[in-house]
Amino acid sequence: MRSLRLILPARWPDTMNWGVHPGPGWPIVSPNMLKRNCLCELVIGFATLISVGLTSAQTATNDPAAKAWNDLQLAAQLPPQPAEWQTNKPTQAQQEAFYQKLSQVAVAAAAKAADYATQFSGTTNAIAGKLFQCKMLRLACAYGDTNQFAPWEAAQTALLKDPGLVEPARFSVRADVITRKRYLLETGANPTPDSIEQELQALVKDYPGTDRPLQMLLTFAGNEATPDQARAIVKEILSLSPTNHETALKAEGVVRRLDAPGKPLDIKFTALDQRPVDLSQMKGKVVLVDFWATWCGPCVAEFPNVKAAYEKYHDKGFEIVGISFDFKEEPLHRFIEKRGMPWPQYFDGKAWSNPYSLNYGICGIPTMWLVDKKGILREVNAGDNLINKLEKLLAE
Repeated sequence: MRSLRLILPARWPDTMNWGVHPGPGWPIVSPNMLKRNCLCELVIGFATLISVGLTSAQTATNDPAAKAWNDLQLAAQLPPQPAEWQTNKPTQAQQEAFYQKLSQVAVAAAAKAADYATQFSGTTNAIAGKLFQCKMLRLACAYGDTNQFAPWEAAQTALLKDPGLVEPARFSVRADVITRKRYLLETGANPTPDSIEQELQALVKDYPGTDRPLQMLLTFAGNEATPDQARAIVKEILSLSPTNHETALKAEGVVRRLDAPGKPLDIKFTALDQRPVDLSQMKGKVVLVDFWATWCGPCVAEFPNVKAAYEKYHDKGFEIVGISFDFKEEPLHRFIEKRGMPWPQYFDGKAWSNPYSLNYGICGIPTMWLVDKKGILREVNAGDNLINKLEKLLAE
């Protein structure tokens, strides 16, 4: 199973690069993915959550709560990646040692946050401390410290019982409970996809008239549900008339994607470099359609494998068409030039809202499809064993 995948129905800031990726929404990310140079979803809603309880008056340096809060922020500062990693790929042992160090910092910060919440119990500052504690435990789990799952669950349970936890932080904590269960699911622990769907359905029920729970449920349908489950979920979402028109479009796209294998793929555009691209005119070639973005760490991590396949099999009839989920053109241009990416790229700056994302219900990247020599979509999970699948189609 491939672990490198970013699943997110929301817009990300265009300043993102591998490092920390803040943004709204609710992605589904595995611990293994996060241990590969990405912290993409660990701070989603982070600023909103941890600011709860600190009033403007308390920011004065002579305020005990403000001073303790500043100390907590300092304790949570993570060491940067070694500069040499920018030019020299670290060994597995070096990466594991670095991630262990990050996890240790997060666990220590979580303990300090718990102390902060205790020190200022009975005030709104306590909520801020508890939220910070949950986020740090989440980070520790993401970096592989499975011993922190139980403390994370306990912290979440206590927080949800606290009447001082108000919206939107309460919703975010409930969403984070599902994130924890997804992490555990990745490790083969008790939670099941069905139990996660039940949690999502509860959010939909408890927050009627809002799209975020529907987007989360749609993400589940687009990535983890069985085809029958996905169709039922899409039907439910559409019956609830999402206020965000794109949610409805993507829901319809999920079903369209389920029906796509075995049919011609309708992709036609003028590439970033002005090359015309039309899959219907590429018959006789095996084409990889790569949905990706420069800000997506899993996509960047996959790039060397994709490029190696292109260089080895291009002369044998292999082509690649990129569908960029970037927000700005400049980072994409830089990546193409720096990495030597010769294949065409679709770009419109709309990221998750680009027409191919909506039309095919793309809820996670990288997503890679393989189209055979007859122009028929054959593989919708081409990233797994790409070479084997590619060679098979080239031999037909």
